[in-house]
Amino acid sequence: MDNRYNRYNRRKYSLKVHIVLVTKYRKQILKGFIADDVKQKIYDICNSKGYGIIAMETDKDHIHFLISYDTTDRVCDMVKLIKLQTTYYLWQKYPNFLSKQYWKKKIFWSDGYFACSIGEVSSSTIQKYIESQG
Repeated sequence: MDNRYNRYNRRKYSLKVHIVLVTKYRKQILKGFIADDVKQKIYDICNSKGYGIIAMETDKDHIHFLISYDTTDRVCDMVKLIKLQTTYYLWQKYPNFLSKQYWKKKIFWSDGYFACSIGEVSSSTIQKYIESQG
């Protein structure tokens, strides 16, 4: 049996996305306990929603993670949920520290994000396969 793919009802799929979130103003605050707490909170969110964390790591001002997800999920909704819940959680846990970094409102992440879908084969391989049909 091929374990590369998930199966549910009549669906067979393998959806994975590489996401990068950046702290607002590129503040270098993803260190120590804050980095650990962000990663743990993202693990918790993903577990509760059925997303699979394949890899995750922080740098001083951004975080990369690779997650697998279901065909009924949208990347923009996953990012929105993760950004909202991690921001709320961090402001609950570190209000004094964060209010010195972001003095106007309770923010943590920049407005945008990077997302890139990944697959098991290259796009050129898929293109050649499609062109060879018929």
